[in-house]
Amino acid sequence: MHGRVRLALATTAAAVLASACAGEGHQVVAPISGDPTAFQWNLPPGWPPPPIPPDNPMSPAKVELGRRLFYDTRLSGNGAFACSSCHRQEFGFADARNISLGSTGEPHPRNSIGLANSAYARVFNWVDPVTPALEQQALVPMFGDRPVELGLKGLEGELVSRLRAVALYRQLFAASFPSDAEPVSVANVTKALAAFQRTIITGNSPWDRYQRGETGAVGAAAIRGAALFASPALGCAECHGGTLLSAATSFDLDAPPPSPFANNGLYNIGGDGSYPPDNPGLIGRTGRAEDMGRFRIPSLRNLAFTFPYMHDGSIGSLEDVVEHYARGGRLVASGPLAGDGALSPRKDPRIVPHALTARDKGDLVAFLRALSDSSLLTDRRFSNPWAPPP
Repeated sequence: MHGRVRLALATTAAAVLASACAGEGHQVVAPISGDPTAFQWNLPPGWPPPPIPPDNPMSPAKVELGRRLFYDTRLSGNGAFACSSCHRQEFGFADARNISLGSTGEPHPRNSIGLANSAYARVFNWVDPVTPALEQQALVPMFGDRPVELGLKGLEGELVSRLRAVALYRQLFAASFPSDAEPVSVANVTKALAAFQRTIITGNSPWDRYQRGETGAVGAAAIRGAALFASPALGCAECHGGTLLSAATSFDLDAPPPSPFANNGLYNIGGDGSYPPDNPGLIGRTGRAEDMGRFRIPSLRNLAFTFPYMHDGSIGSLEDVVEHYARGGRLVASGPLAGDGALSPRKDPRIVPHALTARDKGDLVAFLRALSDSSLLTDRRFSNPWAPPP
């Protein structure tokens, strides 16, 4: 199973049959267990199970419900968008845009974050230091209006009515939340979405396989690049360390964490460290000057699929990402965003120039590419259940 999450489903679990129901092309699902003891994790070697909130235990039925909700356009105000519109499996559950567009066409100021391994995240979104779990995070795209994403604000009752009208959903909600008198609810929508997202675990990249003893999984360039990456001289691992390659994700969520946010010198507008006023970083949430330009440190897993890069998608290739860090910040030579990020007074002090050769840079890119797990893109357990069979 390549270290992915396996669902132990009851009887003919997750068998999907074409329904004879007219009008919607409904599907029905053979009985799936709502018993939390029927759910099993099958994780990459050495990976612990992710933490699960006590009030939202995993179950096969809940994961299947969450997967269907994730791909369902009923979860948008205008019925045109789904969670999967901005988190597409073929792009590592990102969307290949520099910035995302909401259901109404309103642009989001930031790049879509890939969802893989979010079960281990300590913080969610690019500038959110307070949301405690995936259940609460789901409320932001559903009901937020700055910007509008799914556009459901004020339509809570309409959402519940839409879902209750579907026999399949009534079945899955009842199996997932058997103790609830009214199992179809907004709170249970977020719980099911969170349960599904927690199963999107990826740990079978070429580099993972190499570390497990498959010596031919990567080439010499990637091995050299890994040594550079881990070297104290470059210090990449200070922000992108550990198995999950990010200070914002950790196997030990109770440990005293390093800061999951940093200013990497992407902008230095006017020479005072400023970032674009519509996307200033964590300062927009905290009001603290020292948080100017600080954004969540993303994981480096699956970078081959989650382009473009940075919080605003303003760097298009891994080669340019490496150039950015080799320079110690980005130079924007002209225009309203002009400034030399390498000279920013707000930049994280760990971001410094490095004298890298062309081979060094190529080796680093080879290592970064080796961190991508291509099976994520086609794993049917994470795919659209409403799509016709291939």
